[in-house]
Amino acid sequence: MIPPATLVSHCFRPPMAILTPRKASSSSSEPTILASRRVSLGFWDSVQGYYRLKCGFGSSSNRNWTLTALMDEEGRTQDQPVVDNSMEIVEVVDMPKKIPECDPYIPVYVMLPLGVINGNCELVDPEGLANELKILKSINVDGVMVDCWWGIVEHSPHIYNWDGYKRLFQIVRDLNLKLQVVMSFHACGGNVGDDVNIPLPAWITEIGKTNPDIYFTDKEGRRNTECLSWGIDKERVLKGRTGVEVYYDYMRSFRAEFDEFFEDGIITEIEIGLGPCGELRYPSYAENHGWKYPGIGAFQCYDKFLLTSLTKATKVGGPSIWTRGPNDAGSYNSVPHETGFFRNGGEYDSHYGRFFLNWYSQTLIDHGDRVLTFAKFAFEGTCIAAKVSGIHWWYKTASHAAELTSGFYNVAHRDGYASIAAMLKKHETALNFTCVELRTMNQHEDFPEALADPEGLVWQVLNSAWDVGIPVASENALPCYDREGYNKILQHAKPFNNPDGRHLSAFTYLRLSPTLMEDHNLTEFARFVKRIHGEAVPNE
Repeated sequence: MIPPATLVSHCFRPPMAILTPRKASSSSSEPTILASRRVSLGFWDSVQGYYRLKCGFGSSSNRNWTLTALMDEEGRTQDQPVVDNSMEIVEVVDMPKKIPECDPYIPVYVMLPLGVINGNCELVDPEGLANELKILKSINVDGVMVDCWWGIVEHSPHIYNWDGYKRLFQIVRDLNLKLQVVMSFHACGGNVGDDVNIPLPAWITEIGKTNPDIYFTDKEGRRNTECLSWGIDKERVLKGRTGVEVYYDYMRSFRAEFDEFFEDGIITEIEIGLGPCGELRYPSYAENHGWKYPGIGAFQCYDKFLLTSLTKATKVGGPSIWTRGPNDAGSYNSVPHETGFFRNGGEYDSHYGRFFLNWYSQTLIDHGDRVLTFAKFAFEGTCIAAKVSGIHWWYKTASHAAELTSGFYNVAHRDGYASIAAMLKKHETALNFTCVELRTMNQHEDFPEALADPEGLVWQVLNSAWDVGIPVASENALPCYDREGYNKILQHAKPFNNPDGRHLSAFTYLRLSPTLMEDHNLTEFARFVKRIHGEAVPNE
């Protein structure tokens, strides 16, 4: 029996599951129960076959219990608790894929290179790009995604240069491809995968020199210039405009400039940038501030505008001594148990901790709510989406420290994504989520200390969105060229034995590159495109 006090369970990952025995051949000499794909909490769903399961659970000590399900000769099962030092083991039994009766068609888009448009708003290498897009079209990719960089387009207040994007969009239309367009209100450079440097508009950086509180700030006073603080969403500090007004004017200009592409159905979706990397989160784990995976990150609430907001919140919900950020929350590369705030039983779960985390996360949601309100006006009649990042490290701890510093109040006893999904539902906005290609087992092997669980996180977030009835799209977090990664994407895209018919509305591949164009990688990608489109592909 597993000692109840040692279990760290999550509302979307209960610690026990009922397994249905099925007879199957196995190369293993050990009799094994094979769980059907619908069993075991959903996130084990497989498009390949069955799983031989071992379900790992976190504990309050350094040791972990593993529940192994075994089947004897007559099909009876027995649960055998085993103590070992592994957090989670999943062994895949490679069996033939069962094609569901109705395999949905999920469109596939490919992200264009970050620097496809240069700093002068000119299309870089149009001929080479057109050739690569023809190749994508030949394998039936549906369209492409492109960032429309605020820092490139609005060099002066209210002056917009869309020239490079006009030429790009015309090439896409000529090839009969579709477009997903990102309103990128953030800078590029300094994050994983950034291979170009695109700062915020020059006139914004000039304002920042005299008023650096327009940027997010950590406890040490370091400014993050990747995007603007939500603290100025309603403050007229940008040459007479608020942050939200600046975003709205940009979106209106884009909508007017590219009206024909909307009317012709070439632009199928607008993704609204809501923070760093275009994601709805705080810039809590910036590499240019020294962060390295799997550090917990740092709270970003120390600019004067957000501190003023915190002070106002204490007048309603707490004593004046709470007008501060957390003490003993560590630094960017700390681990939870080293801090007084995030450790088991730490301050995060105190009265003050709950007050602060409620304010911090609600401020994030309020920012999304404000910007999406204006986005719906600007793009009336067009599908809009918002991206939420997959903060999967430290997911198996009670405090979920990396999620907390990013603004997701998702701890062992609280679902931090339901309120985000409800806000998106209010605006009929699709959710775009990352890290669908990552496997928990691989994370355990590569970074066992991170206590990561990308599969559990993906399933929690997807279900939060599906439960409120909004479309869910996704993308890979890191470059992916292998079948194992593609199979993991397919498992989340099309859950097997799914009575509600839930599936992704679209998938966007990160990203077009010379590596993707290599023969072997392109062949594997083409196979993936067929499968996610619903075509039967034989095992090779």
